[in-house]
Amino acid sequence: MKKNDMFLGFYLLAAVIFFIIPLKSWMLDILILFNISMALIIVFNCLFAKETLGMSGFPTLLLFTTIFRISLNVSSTRLILSTGNPGRVVEVFGSFVGGGNLIIGAIIFIVLIIVQMMIINKGTERVSEVTARFTLDAMPGKQMAIDADLSSGAITDQEAIARREKIQAESAFFGAMDGATKYVKGDATAGLIITLINIVGGIALGITMQGMSATEALQRYTILTIGDGLVSQIPSMLISLSTGLLVTKASKEESIGDTLIGELFSIPKVLLFVGGTMLGLGLFTPLNFFFCAAYGILFIVISNALKNAEKKAEIEEEVEEEEVQADEVRRHENVNSLLQVDPIELEFGYGIIPLADVNQGGDLLDRVVMIRRQIALELGAVVPIIRLRDNIQLNPNQYIIKIKGIQVSEGEILFDHYMAMNPGYVEDEITGIPTLEPAFHLEAMWITESQRERAESLGYTVVDPPSIIATHLTEVIKHHLDELLTRQDVQNLIDNIKESNKTLIDELVPKLLGVGDIQKVLQNLLKEGISIRDLVTIFETLADYAATSRDTDILTEYVRQSLKRAISNKYFGDENMTEVITLDPKVEQMIMGSIKQTEQGAYISLDPAVTKKILNATEAEIQKLENKGLNPIIITSPIVRMYFKKMTNEYFSDLVVISYNEIDSDIELKSIGVVTIDDN
Repeated sequence: MKKNDMFLGFYLLAAVIFFIIPLKSWMLDILILFNISMALIIVFNCLFAKETLGMSGFPTLLLFTTIFRISLNVSSTRLILSTGNPGRVVEVFGSFVGGGNLIIGAIIFIVLIIVQMMIINKGTERVSEVTARFTLDAMPGKQMAIDADLSSGAITDQEAIARREKIQAESAFFGAMDGATKYVKGDATAGLIITLINIVGGIALGITMQGMSATEALQRYTILTIGDGLVSQIPSMLISLSTGLLVTKASKEESIGDTLIGELFSIPKVLLFVGGTMLGLGLFTPLNFFFCAAYGILFIVISNALKNAEKKAEIEEEVEEEEVQADEVRRHENVNSLLQVDPIELEFGYGIIPLADVNQGGDLLDRVVMIRRQIALELGAVVPIIRLRDNIQLNPNQYIIKIKGIQVSEGEILFDHYMAMNPGYVEDEITGIPTLEPAFHLEAMWITESQRERAESLGYTVVDPPSIIATHLTEVIKHHLDELLTRQDVQNLIDNIKESNKTLIDELVPKLLGVGDIQKVLQNLLKEGISIRDLVTIFETLADYAATSRDTDILTEYVRQSLKRAISNKYFGDENMTEVITLDPKVEQMIMGSIKQTEQGAYISLDPAVTKKILNATEAEIQKLENKGLNPIIITSPIVRMYFKKMTNEYFSDLVVISYNEIDSDIELKSIGVVTIDDN
């Protein structure tokens, strides 16, 4: 058992024993002095704690000290009533505090109790209650602020965890303090009742059993009772003061002394006014001139000293700033910080700042958090931290999106307008400013707030500026998600799966495939918009086929076939989306016959003229599906799929190429065209 645990155990056990076993007067003296020492230790710890959580165990400590103090009170009462000799400490407090005068001692004792019960205890109880309520009410806002800082990159994951833990600890602490202050209030009440019992019982016992006169009994037992009450109430008042210090401490990580002194004596003009006022009171009132003048001169001197210190600090700050600038010019530039490139950046002009400023009602930060969650659920990949920055070089309403430091897309919004888009069936027109929707390049119209209700009633799709930016950012991230997937990201995914599938990971990595090989497979899937959430199925498939082939393109095809249910649901979940285009077997044979294998992989070496014919035929067939409002989907044989996709990807980036083995058996497809070319 640890020493600290043993001490607490004996401390609490002693309190219980003192209720039962009578103590000797000398033993009670030792314990009373120990109790006063503990109260002083607690009050000074609370005074100099840098933050409230520095005394997070205070509610429990409050319970322990209350029980111990009451047990000593009971023991002293037993000695007062049984022997009339509760020890030297009680007797000295009873006679010394009152200066040998019974009435003065009684008055001081009563004043002490009133101060503790009516001022310190009552105020502490109210502050604890209000603080607990406001701390709990503020938790959701603090959690959202942490999420916003995390998504913007202002803090790391570890810092976010630490801040969340601190919020939870503060909530638990103030909730416990709200109840713990009742111990202090009850302790003061119990002390008052015990005091009355001591006086009445002591006088009665002194007269009836010890043969004292009424005056002698009153003198003797009142002094002892006052001494007993003082040695109990003084530590109790110190603990009450400690409680008040903790619950009223500002949430700054500095001692309360630095805070209070710094705030009281930081403005020179305040001290100058006070000094002048004190001098005026000494000159124009009957108050003691020397005392008032002493205070007035003291405050004026302090005011001048502070003013000189401020000027000196300003000069030192200017000199230091100049030295820093000179050092920047002289020293070799530290370029390490310039080498870091953020994976994703959203930069915007100053006109868009209100959308990202929580204090102005902007929710762009919350939407960025939702983007990461949405993509994680939809595609199974963790999006890196998205940096949000204002850029004064941009137009006020312009924003740009960067991937790895390079601009890949941009857009422009009107802050106080809405974007209205015709879904295709609305015939009535509305007036507005023509524009293009930035994510999908659809024709749209900027309309005002007053036109919004009418546009929605006509059937237009109306979106606000934050939604436009969020949608655009989401599509850009999806389009470049394969580039953003790093080896470290893949290793993190592997580690997550290993917790529940240790055998699978041990077999696959690194015996069959390295992290880099798995990364290429996952990038191939993400590049075509295939979700990698079902990592167990993906890794199982790789473990099955990696022994026979380490070609990541071939392994990707095997994985796609294992994910056919997910692929079918993605593209054919809607019954209206079952019309597709097929690839002529002759074209497939031409493609397969032109494949060349190298150490770096396979590539197609078709005649450029033939390639152009295939692309033209593909474009013509795609147009048939687009005219019907359908996504362009081409079905090929498994062995041709990846080569045909590579051949057409640069020309038709939105074209979906699926093999027959990737279609679930329950799906019924209808071919409305065939990609074919003339033999000539």
